Amino acid sequence: MKKARSRKGAPGIIEVARRAEVSPATVSRFFNNPDIVKPRTRKRIETAANDLGYIRDRMASAMHHGLSGTIGLIVPTIDNAIFAELIQAFSEQLLKHDRTMLVASHSYDLAREVGIVRALLEWRIDGVALVGFTHERAPLEMLSVRHVPVLEIWNYREDSPLPCIGADNFEAGHQVTQYLLENGHRDIVLAFPPVEANDRAADRLAGAQHAIRNFADAGVRSELVETKYDIGETKERIRNLLAGRKPSALVCGNDVIAQGAVYACQSMAIRIPEDLSVIGIGDFQGSAHMEPGLTTWRLPARRIGHAAADYICTMSSFGADRKVHRTKIGSQIVERGSVCRKA
Repeated sequence: MKKARSRKGAPGIIEVARRAEVSPATVSRFFNNPDIVKPRTRKRIETAANDLGYIRDRMASAMHHGLSGTIGLIVPTIDNAIFAELIQAFSEQLLKHDRTMLVASHSYDLAREVGIVRALLEWRIDGVALVGFTHERAPLEMLSVRHVPVLEIWNYREDSPLPCIGADNFEAGHQVTQYLLENGHRDIVLAFPPVEANDRAADRLAGAQHAIRNFADAGVRSELVETKYDIGETKERIRNLLAGRKPSALVCGNDVIAQGAVYACQSMAIRIPEDLSVIGIGDFQGSAHMEPGLTTWRLPARRIGHAAADYICTMSSFGADRKVHRTKIGSQIVERGSVCRKA
């Protein structure tokens, strides 16, 4: 005899079927493959499930169909507005696919990804999205041998070995630096974080240096200042720099560094952009409201998050294409008030 309820009285699939006046098999098809159920029937089942407070047993579904309905997302940090925006967009789009996520941060320590991936696999994740291309071998092998789809996000390269969806960070670094050069700046400081375990920052820095080399005949002077993605540290490093010399422009590896640079200038009565032009990368929340508003390269966090969620769900349901899927999410400079033309 079939049980009408499960989990100590909670409504089960049979009760949903009765309320919707369909068979339990139809309810099962609705939750596992809704597109094959007629729209009017889908609506009845969805209404019945909501009325009853039905919650499907994902673990039972995972054992039967191999899918848990959960996607993993591993980011470098949650303590950053741009990644918070990415996480929010990724989560929103997963819900449209009836999926949820487990999110974790390695704090820019790639060795931690091994333990994070192992923990995610224990929860039978259907796929995982990783930020960037730089990862240790072990976590990728753990995912590969279990045939768990992997998508690399946030960065884009046309030759990436794994599927990727992101912005071209080389282009970002190149374009913001070229923008300053085309506005007459010939003494430029590049303020960037350590790039050893950060391919996004490495690509931006490489792009900036490439733009400067293209203007080599114009007598361009440049200097690299290394600073973490930390407002306080950046403020002190830029203060030390500006105490010794006065460049005409500053290229910042992201808007956090740009914000620290602006605070350094304010503490030294250095006017932006009259005395020093500052340009960032990211267009974080709040960048438009700085005084003056920060000119920056907009990283399309929401578009990346939505596209990544769509594709990782497709990969988990139908498998990856034989041809590696690479999607470049376009972006551009947002002009505000922190850059002026150098006479």
